[in-house]
Amino acid sequence: MHILITGAAGFIGSFTALRVLERGDSVVGIDNLNQYYDAGLKQARLNRLSRFPSFRFARMDIADRAAMQQLFSRERFDTVVNLAAQAGVRYSVENPYAYVDANLTGFCNILEGARRSKVKHLLFASSSSVYGANTKLPFLESDNVDHPLSLYAATKKANELMAHSYAHLFGLPCTGLRFFTVYGPWGRPDMALFRFTKSILEGKAIQVFNHGKMVRDFTYIDDIAEGVVRVIDRPARPDHSWDSATPNPASSKAPYRIFNLGNNRPVELMHFIEVLEQSLARKARIEMLPMQPGDVQATIADVSELEAAIGYRPRTPVEVGVPRFVEWYKAYYGVTDLVTP
Repeated sequence: MHILITGAAGFIGSFTALRVLERGDSVVGIDNLNQYYDAGLKQARLNRLSRFPSFRFARMDIADRAAMQQLFSRERFDTVVNLAAQAGVRYSVENPYAYVDANLTGFCNILEGARRSKVKHLLFASSSSVYGANTKLPFLESDNVDHPLSLYAATKKANELMAHSYAHLFGLPCTGLRFFTVYGPWGRPDMALFRFTKSILEGKAIQVFNHGKMVRDFTYIDDIAEGVVRVIDRPARPDHSWDSATPNPASSKAPYRIFNLGNNRPVELMHFIEVLEQSLARKARIEMLPMQPGDVQATIADVSELEAAIGYRPRTPVEVGVPRFVEWYKAYYGVTDLVTP
């Protein structure tokens, strides 16, 4: 297939591109390489992809309407995988317009390009954050998601609604994946595992919110990439059993589906930190803080719908994934012993 992957220099985008390139697909990757975090890390991810002759990269912002129109007019993509977004729950409290530009305007440009060039499947990233104020666990795709707790979450729910409208109006097959707390090698520096590792190695205290009373469905990056690639090969189809009197928000009479993609193994944050301490052979100094605005106490994915659809569910426990991250981190940054345990 000829595939467009947006956010190709990003964490999930680069892993997804690597998977489809390895199996023989051709990929055009785009990314704006913004300064939200270290652009050098983004370039290093791209360097892993550049060894494939079937990979082409263009520095491009999905919010640039003219550039996106030109891209879709000169290429004929079979599939579009939209993984470009302004990420981060806490950052959205401080910089809302970055989320409007990338996650709303940019996604509209993706939808328009996909429908006008008759793309066979649009797969896009949603987020577990859409569950918002919902406290019924585990989260089901059919649950109500009308109460987002951050603008980031609101833009991700908006993406799901926008995609459904295009599936309904134009027959564009659209699949949204709600990712749950992705971690692993080559991850984002703003995520907890990256920040905790850096601070512990430098002998600094780590900030733990809600006084450590947090639960997350930590999902390893290889499991995420495997799920994405499997879904690429299964374009959404109309659900002929869908009932408008009792509508399921995760499917439709249009070619539209929403799936959770999470580990389905809830982990207490303090246990996650313990695994990291063991992997680093160092104890963390912990600064306990209250809950941050826009955050939620617990996320757990029900992945039975995903497993029924593609025959797959994530399986990597944190006891395996965290040491792999630490090994990568030390190698990438040339870490030896920075402080005495």
